[in-house]
Amino acid sequence: MTSTPDERTASSTAPQPDDRRQTLVIMGAQGDLTSRLLLPGLGGLIAAAALDDLVLIGSGRGSWSREKWRSVVAEGFAAGEAEGPAVAAVAQNAEYLRADVTDEGDLRTILAAGEGRITLYFALPPEATIAACRVLARIGVPEGTQLVLEKPFGVDQASANALNELLHGLVPEDQLYRVDHFLGMSTVLNILGIRFANRVVEPLLTSEHVESVDIVFDETLGLEGRAGFYDGTGALRDMIQNHLLQVLTLVAMQPPATVDPRDVRDAQAQVLRATRVWEDDPEHYSRRARYSAGQVGGKTLPSYTDEDGIDPSLQTETLAEVVFAIDTWRWSGVPFRVRSGKAIEPPRQEVVVTFKDPPQVPGGLGGGDMVPNRLRIGLGPRRVDLELNSNGSGDPSSTSPLTLGSGFGPGDLLEYGEVLRGVLTGQTSLSVRDDMSVEAWRIVQPVVDAWQDDRVPLDEYGAGTAGPATWEHLPWSSEAIR
Repeated sequence: MTSTPDERTASSTAPQPDDRRQTLVIMGAQGDLTSRLLLPGLGGLIAAAALDDLVLIGSGRGSWSREKWRSVVAEGFAAGEAEGPAVAAVAQNAEYLRADVTDEGDLRTILAAGEGRITLYFALPPEATIAACRVLARIGVPEGTQLVLEKPFGVDQASANALNELLHGLVPEDQLYRVDHFLGMSTVLNILGIRFANRVVEPLLTSEHVESVDIVFDETLGLEGRAGFYDGTGALRDMIQNHLLQVLTLVAMQPPATVDPRDVRDAQAQVLRATRVWEDDPEHYSRRARYSAGQVGGKTLPSYTDEDGIDPSLQTETLAEVVFAIDTWRWSGVPFRVRSGKAIEPPRQEVVVTFKDPPQVPGGLGGGDMVPNRLRIGLGPRRVDLELNSNGSGDPSSTSPLTLGSGFGPGDLLEYGEVLRGVLTGQTSLSVRDDMSVEAWRIVQPVVDAWQDDRVPLDEYGAGTAGPATWEHLPWSSEAIR
């Protein structure tokens, strides 16, 4: 018989919440995510907020000593350039517990070690996270416990629904954080500022004025030791299904009443419910490819299929591109091209809004070089650019391109620092809501099915190039789509 939430809480041996203190448990303390991203981000947050009373516990299957874990924590904090008394205090008092998260006894030990409100951060592969949550559903968690999960949230719509049901049996939705560190990037959050704080921008972001929207995240990085995760995931699931669809919602959503998490996420969810593959035709409006050997960023990369830990039979893509339609009054008829690839040079990480041409250019004006008006918001380089046409020098009847641009200042915290600040302060703005996680899978499922059935060819491109040469002759502009 399934226990009620009250019964599960009462059966736990862990202490009850104490508002003056809280515990962050990182499950998967020995992993790359923890050392490379979580700890540097956490260190900056501790320094900024003086969180010297935070209890930090790492757990993993390896037999690390307490001293080893503390040195890893200190190195991670230093990598994020965090320093100060609070940073030193948390590092010096960090505890490590050797544990198998699928073992009931080990999970009870972890919960019992917590002080105050406990936050369990699953820095683990999805399968291990699900297995641990199933055990927690049997033994219960202390009142107020928060659960933090990394993407992907399931592997399809059905599994995302099942995972949500499992999690809701453990804690309420407002204590669940399906984190997307992309939403912690200051440049991504600047999309809201550029849109809603500028009257010269927001009224033009409609189908009346916009020709197309591109959301691109091409990077020079290869696998970087993540073959075990990436080969079973690929670019579509790793980047487009979660990160870039979340960016799409920020670009396309209606103005929210406030920036309160509920208002913002309601507006994002409306966009996802209206989004589908262009013309419901994934065979024509999706593309995939993977890299072959080449030079990128001054580094020699082998062919993807020759990377350690790769199974060529999985046909995993390292470059994915899909055109989406958003069936709302504002965006009807505007194609949104979303793309992400690895081992691409030059890298390109930006949102590009291409505006329609003027209905008419007066006679005698317009000779010379004219470009479409474009608004570019950098997701990598922190900047915004507006591309216009102006009178050319010398001959006032000719035109030449003009770019108005400015850089963004860096955020106060690293991306994972922003994510953890939201978690530790109970703010869900950077978390993906349950319905949104399911809708994102619903959107890409036709593409997943078409690729699995080999209805879309798997092309190749050399590492260090901009993608398959054949793609250059298939521009997905709105003219081509129509």
